[in-house]
Amino acid sequence: MCRNIVPLHNFEPPATDAECHDAALQFVRKIVGTTKPSRANQEVFDRAVAEISASVRLLLDDLVTAAPPKAREEEAAKRQARSAERYEAIRVFQEQKRAARAG
Repeated sequence: MCRNIVPLHNFEPPATDAECHDAALQFVRKIVGTTKPSRANQEVFDRAVAEISASVRLLLDDLVTAAPPKAREEEAAKRQARSAERYEAIRVFQEQKRAARAG
């Protein structure tokens, strides 16, 4: 899964249309393999984003759960902590790799 696409279900307040659009945009970018389509593909790119955004909105509106809503700030903090751990692990790995080459 693309790390830029974040869960949108079961939050208080609920996900906005802008968040649905942003998730759809990231999804289409990932599938297409580019962040900006050519002018020839702009219309089909934008249409795909709009259709996926609408589908995401319908999905989120129709999902049901018995779990209590999550707090956005807490979930964002968890994502940031996981990201920091990932980047630290990469940094350590790269240092070990450099040391192995030098040694």
